[in-house]
Amino acid sequence: MTSTTATKEDSRTAALRAAVKELMPRAKSDLAQLVSFKSVADPRQFPVEECRQAAQWVADAFAAEGLTDAGLHETPDGSMAVVARSKAPAGAPTVMLYCHYDVQPPLDDAAWKTPVWTLTERDGRWYGRGAADCKGNIVMHLTALRALRKVLGDAFPVGLTLVSEGSEEQGTGGLEEFVPGNLELLRADTLLICDCGNFEVGVPTFTQTLRGNVNVVVTVETLAGSMHSGMFGGPAPDALAAMIQLLSTLRDAHGNTTVSGLPNSQVWEGHDYPVEQFRSDAGVLDGVDLLGSGKVADMLWARPAVTVLGMDVPPVVGSAAAIQPKTRARLNLRIPPGIKPDQALKALTAHLEANTPWHAKVTVETEATGSPFVGSTSGPARQAMSEAMEAAYGRPATTEGQGGSIPLCNVFADTYPQSEIMLMGVEEPKCLIHAPNESVDPSEIENMALSVALFLASYAE
Repeated sequence: MTSTTATKEDSRTAALRAAVKELMPRAKSDLAQLVSFKSVADPRQFPVEECRQAAQWVADAFAAEGLTDAGLHETPDGSMAVVARSKAPAGAPTVMLYCHYDVQPPLDDAAWKTPVWTLTERDGRWYGRGAADCKGNIVMHLTALRALRKVLGDAFPVGLTLVSEGSEEQGTGGLEEFVPGNLELLRADTLLICDCGNFEVGVPTFTQTLRGNVNVVVTVETLAGSMHSGMFGGPAPDALAAMIQLLSTLRDAHGNTTVSGLPNSQVWEGHDYPVEQFRSDAGVLDGVDLLGSGKVADMLWARPAVTVLGMDVPPVVGSAAAIQPKTRARLNLRIPPGIKPDQALKALTAHLEANTPWHAKVTVETEATGSPFVGSTSGPARQAMSEAMEAAYGRPATTEGQGGSIPLCNVFADTYPQSEIMLMGVEEPKCLIHAPNESVDPSEIENMALSVALFLASYAE
């Protein structure tokens, strides 16, 4: 790199940094408007019109910033996907900017310390449902594009395709089904999936892997009907006790997931997760042990993990002196890259069938499966984004995994196998996405917007 080039790049970085900072009041105003839309994509809970209004706001906002080919597209699950485009200059690549405008329901209004649908600043953070997941990323993209236009002029240096999904949180797969039938509409050389976040505030991070999942419902039956525990308790097989014993075989004494046939000693090679930070982030009570014999990052991102999501059992209040004849449990098995969903489903089913005690009747129903995902680890876009994040944050970017699944990533990878796919965003752990009191740190919107702006400028070169 010549000194002239370095000076030019330093000057551009400084100009974009100043532009993003100047735009942050507008970013807050935009996020306040977006948060006010109760865009939960579930008509049983919220009016469909709220999602429609949010979608139209997104389309209009990006159209105003130069993505003139903007519109709403109905997907197979009935939700509306926003697609807005700007044609690439001759010889320049096209970049997809992904986000979603639908949000989780409040879950527990009484647990919120601020109004759910009103963006509220508190202790330096901005609170409200969707402030981080994922409306904060929508505003981050907007701020990046506005900064670019302010510094470089109205013509973008690359082609752009904005895709904002309308049912990501519901998992109904509308956009996954929409993509294969709209290859050219959505085609891009690089895809920025901005529905993730940094390891912590101020630490630029690529989400390198996503765990897949296998959900099953297991049913255990032992009796024709409930029986009096005083008259029959002892020899009569208790379905609830059988289920408890069965579920206990899924973890060892240290808390390691022990599904027969699945490896559970893998290690995570990227960013480590300090024990005390994890305890704080997860809200682990004082004195309670963490699970597993590996490091936190190993357990969280590199190894399978089973969770009992729910069980059919009598509640304490109202329960009777009766032996339970039948019970069900809903299980979620998270799987890291390297384990295929069909392999995991087969192993989990066989394990449950083999470990059911007392020859109780057991059935295992498949509810859902999803594949793990590994993002791009090299290539011109990855190199440009690494440099952009380091320039924005003043420190090198690192990598982490994510325990959640984004099935759309695998659809994109299968549809556009030559494209680079990177996962990032504003959703660091303190955001408490999906929980009451969701919030975003505005510095993450600012620094990620600068990162994306720098990337778009340098990637074109």
